[in-house]
Amino acid sequence: MATLRIEHAITDYDTWLRAFDSFGAARERAGVRQHHILRPVDDERYVSIDLDFDSVRAAEEFVSPSATAPTGALTPQGSRSPAGWRTPPRPPPPFRGT
Repeated sequence: MATLRIEHAITDYDTWLRAFDSFGAARERAGVRQHHILRPVDDERYVSIDLDFDSVRAAEEFVSPSATAPTGALTPQGSRSPAGWRTPPRPPPPFRGT
C-alpha cells in the first residue's frame, strides 16, 4: 500500500468538504482505497488528506500531469508542522454490506 499526502490551504472547511465528497466516485475509480482528512489544531484554514492506494505506481498516476485528478490540479506545497493534527468530525459512511 502507498499513501499520498496532500496538504493545502482552504477558505471554508464545510464548502471544501462538500466539494471533496462530490468526487468520491472519481477517487474510487482512480484507485483510492480509503482516505483520511486531518486539520491542524491551530489553523482552521488548512487540511491534510491522506489517500491510500494499492501501489506507489497508482499514487503516481493519480497525480501525473497527464491524468485528470479528481481533486483538481495538485501542486506540491511545503509540509507544515502544526502544534498537532485532529480528525474533523463527520458522519459515518453508508454501510456497504457484504
